[in-house]
Amino acid sequence: MAAWDRFFKHPTFFRHALNIWPPFLGAGITVDHVSSDFRQVTVRLKDRVVNRNYVGSHFGGSLFAMTDPFYMLMFIQNLGSKYYVWDLRSNIEFVDPAYGTIRADFIIDDERLSRVQKGTASGEKFEDTFIIELKNSSGEVVSRVEKVLYFRLKPKYRPS
Repeated sequence: MAAWDRFFKHPTFFRHALNIWPPFLGAGITVDHVSSDFRQVTVRLKDRVVNRNYVGSHFGGSLFAMTDPFYMLMFIQNLGSKYYVWDLRSNIEFVDPAYGTIRADFIIDDERLSRVQKGTASGEKFEDTFIIELKNSSGEVVSRVEKVLYFRLKPKYRPS
């Protein structure tokens, strides 16, 4: 394991590293919380002049970006190095104009983790779909993002 990988095993470093990652920093995206087991992450998008669109609401690309890496990174931490984990495809639905601070919560529960482990146990590819609701400060949904993740055991860990 590379030294860099060891740092990313620590939720606090993980959070701070993402908070200074240029795409997030520039867009006003902040990772507020990463649980010690990497099974819960909370992300916030602050309202800034630079991330508003022509009509004054949040730029859709920033809303989409705030959901991009989290489930993939969370599963990599939870499944370990025996698995390939990739974002396969994503889709965003804009429900209402997004103003103010926007929040997204990412949660991996025991059932979801078990489903992925069972789905990949034979060595075959497995896909799972996640819906992330982006909410404003009043708790109203402003966007929904559907993400499909790809999972597979790496070749040397697949059953013969």
